[in-house]
Amino acid sequence: MKQGQIYKIHSDFYYVDDGVDTFECKIREILKKQKEQILVGDFVEFDCGVINKVTQRKNFIKRPSVANIDQIVIVSALKQPDLDLHQLNRYIALAKYYKIETKLCFNKSDLKWDKHLKEQIKKIYEPLGYDIVITSATEHSGIKAFEKVLEDKTTVLCGNSGVGKSSLINALNPSLKLRTKEVSEKTQRGTHTTRHCEIIKINEHSRIVDTPGFSNVKFDFLLPTDVDLLFDDIAKYRDECKYSDCLHINEDGCNVIEHIDQIAPSRYESYLAFVDEAKGYKEKIKYSGKKVEHSKKIVHNKVIAKISEKKRQVSRNNIKMEIYKNLGAQIDFE
Repeated sequence: MKQGQIYKIHSDFYYVDDGVDTFECKIREILKKQKEQILVGDFVEFDCGVINKVTQRKNFIKRPSVANIDQIVIVSALKQPDLDLHQLNRYIALAKYYKIETKLCFNKSDLKWDKHLKEQIKKIYEPLGYDIVITSATEHSGIKAFEKVLEDKTTVLCGNSGVGKSSLINALNPSLKLRTKEVSEKTQRGTHTTRHCEIIKINEHSRIVDTPGFSNVKFDFLLPTDVDLLFDDIAKYRDECKYSDCLHINEDGCNVIEHIDQIAPSRYESYLAFVDEAKGYKEKIKYSGKKVEHSKKIVHNKVIAKISEKKRQVSRNNIKMEIYKNLGAQIDFE
């Protein structure tokens, strides 16, 4: 049995790297029945072009769907499109939710951008512990520093379309020749040049997960009272609030509001927006108490496919019917 890591998924084919060769594989039918979600980055056991087992992940992120990564580098553009701190805070909070180390890259420094942004960026994000690198993929400025950030790690590049993720990868390794496209002058938005997640070897020591740009991440999957845990600059004041369920908006005795001058306005505005999104989730689950039946179970430390409740009932009825038939009983079943 061979072992390797999935570096690309296309249609129903899973491409696995065992460190020496690459293999095109399908997944075993039992994994489909178990509805096992297999992601780029998963380590698997395979043989004869068939994946038999997915090993335990150390981490994963849902969107973009990728597993077993060392860090996330959030790429933002300083210009074209204009720097969006609210979107940056969204990505930072998402990385915080998944508990994955995060670093920040600000690209397109060759364009005419407001140089005061550099001080603003450092003032907001350096106290939060984020390493910052400023680059220009077209002029190769800051590329060495960017390469050092990636050294000896598997890194997910995260950011909107058009910020230059593919251009940065090409700057690191021109032989890759990843497709790039200019930002629209009319909309100031990029288009998706990357269509799927793929692990790309930059050199012998570093790998990048190239991902499609995305902008629709919403915090509609957690409760409003948990949003502050995604903001270190807010969470450090939460324990001294008068009420344990304080949302830090206009509550009496809110310690966060008392220290609002210590929090960057853009960060607090993002927090309020994410709380509103989380309120929608709270309302959604308020009256939903439906039990979800899992598609697999553990028996003797082995994961096996689980028969649905409907099929189990049919099976029980058939067994009963056979028993009564053998006993010579005449039983009517509904």
